[in-house]
Amino acid sequence: MSLMNGEQYIESLRKLKTKVYLFGERIDDWVDHPIIRPSINCVAATYDVAFSDPELGSAISNLTGEKINRFTHLHQSSEDLVKKVKLQRLLGQKTASCFQRCVGLDAINAVFSTTYEIDEKHNTEYHKNFVDFLKMVQQEDLTIDGAMTDPKGDRSKAPHQQKDQDVFVRIKEKRPDGIVVRGAKCHQTGSLNSHWHLVMPTIAMGEKDKEFAVSFACPSDVDGLYMIYGRQSCDTRKMEKDSDIDLGNKKYGGQETLVIFDDVFIPDQYVFMAGEYDFTGMMVERFAGYHRQSYGGCKVGVGDVVIGAAALAAEFNGIEKASAIKDKLIEMTHLNETMYSCGIACSCEGCQTKAGNYQIDLLLANICKQNVTRFPYEIVRLAEDIAGGLMVTMPSEKDFKSDMSIGKNGETIGEYCNKFFVANENVDTEDRMRILRFLENICLGSAAVGYRTESLHGAGSPQAQRIMISRQGNIEGKKCLAKKIAGISQK
Repeated sequence: MSLMNGEQYIESLRKLKTKVYLFGERIDDWVDHPIIRPSINCVAATYDVAFSDPELGSAISNLTGEKINRFTHLHQSSEDLVKKVKLQRLLGQKTASCFQRCVGLDAINAVFSTTYEIDEKHNTEYHKNFVDFLKMVQQEDLTIDGAMTDPKGDRSKAPHQQKDQDVFVRIKEKRPDGIVVRGAKCHQTGSLNSHWHLVMPTIAMGEKDKEFAVSFACPSDVDGLYMIYGRQSCDTRKMEKDSDIDLGNKKYGGQETLVIFDDVFIPDQYVFMAGEYDFTGMMVERFAGYHRQSYGGCKVGVGDVVIGAAALAAEFNGIEKASAIKDKLIEMTHLNETMYSCGIACSCEGCQTKAGNYQIDLLLANICKQNVTRFPYEIVRLAEDIAGGLMVTMPSEKDFKSDMSIGKNGETIGEYCNKFFVANENVDTEDRMRILRFLENICLGSAAVGYRTESLHGAGSPQAQRIMISRQGNIEGKKCLAKKIAGISQK
């Protein structure tokens, strides 16, 4: 089997014995939990798209020659990199949320090329281990959690200087047949909905941090691995009986967890770095570059939906013809397409690694993500401006549907709500309510985690990109250009 559909993916999760905790309790039936299920539906969309749009959603594996899901593919050309961004935009349009599988795809490509160069220098067999692992991933169409972010503890100290060594994932013990790892990864997008975890170091490290220089893979339900589910704004609305309109985006959502490794044994065949600290920077930089490219696709797709929702809100409010509204929608479109342009540009300028897969242009990928740290905030601000204050002051769905009589002439709560929240007389009040709740969800609620806030911190905070832009920007080369044209001798 090389391709699953969405329903088969969901059923595959039921076979896992993943240890999940939410609101202080162990959740056994986590696949059908109302808070968790929307995030699973999002991942399922990445499986269905391989059938509905095979040009973007699938690819031919260079390892097996079989058709596989693009989210398990090693990029073989700049065209592959472009297709990745286009696929991410499409899925953002379909889900208006974080579909979570990008992080695994980016990790796969970063670890593939880095292990090749580790083996080249250190005469290890990590690359062979990884290729064998990836063949299994492709053939079984598995979802992979790319796990990079450690809790980090005191940011002013290196891993080996931390009072509590567990704030960075580390090798606690080396055995003849593998390693034992301990620590945690936090903010892990899609981790609960993944079949396997692919762990990478979180920062470049020195010789004293050798025990923290580790990369490996393990099943999500391996002994000693625990996940504590991260809560989101408005998340308990999903648990309300017969909840619908108040959810905004009822079917889809994102998900992050704290993933704890409590003395987890990793067999040698799934170890891809074990002390080679001199390659931690390469692995981090390559993963970050791929993931910053990703944001030029997924966040743009969600942005398309935000723009559409804002335009509908204007229409439902009866103000769609106002020049100020048209100008705001133009500005939102301009910002969204600028992000997309950067995602496409860094893909088109991609180049081949020593291992054979393709990597994006690192400078342009960081420019892409730097824009993403800013533009979605302005898009959301403009959407809220267009929607109006009712987006956050509207009564509940139960009030709109209530038949409790409170008026002197027998008027019900529902009648009053529907009477006073009519705007465009050609639009049902319920439709107006639905689009405003949707905007509330995507701008301020649980979906904001996968759009607004994640745009800032996902794939590294703004300063992380500025550091890379400084490294990649070649200021000295630009000074030479200016000197030559200005007639200043090169010294």
